[in-house]
Amino acid sequence: MLNTLEVVTTVIVGVMVGVEFSVAFVMNPIFNALPEDSGQLAHAHGGRMLGAVMPFWYIGSLVLVAVWAVAGRHHHGTGLVVTAGALLLLSVVMSILLLVPINNRNKTWTPENRPADWRQQVNRWNRYHYVRVAVIIAAFAVLVAALV
Repeated sequence: MLNTLEVVTTVIVGVMVGVEFSVAFVMNPIFNALPEDSGQLAHAHGGRMLGAVMPFWYIGSLVLVAVWAVAGRHHHGTGLVVTAGALLLLSVVMSILLLVPINNRNKTWTPENRPADWRQQVNRWNRYHYVRVAVIIAAFAVLVAALV
């Protein structure tokens, strides 16, 4: 049963990393290359769509890692699992404090109501997101190392 939990958790975290990596290095560059109104509308739509799903994915991943740490506390690699959990917790705190407030504003913007500094706010979100992606990649790598 523990092996199944380890594999399921690692896959779920890995797919989350892939989605967030894609947002940072594929989708956002595409959105930023669109004409102004289209790019801003794409950012807003992405914020609404992923903003509805990602909280469950982040918290769910953290819960799975915590269950893995408790269930495998007497097994090799538990320290790595706890480290991965700490990194995922950091990503959740970063999200709540830094990224979600910007996203909550961004997802309501239209070309008619967006603030003059909308691009700067999106760029700030992107910078925070790059750091968050690095944190969750590290968490994923540590989980993979715990499997060995």
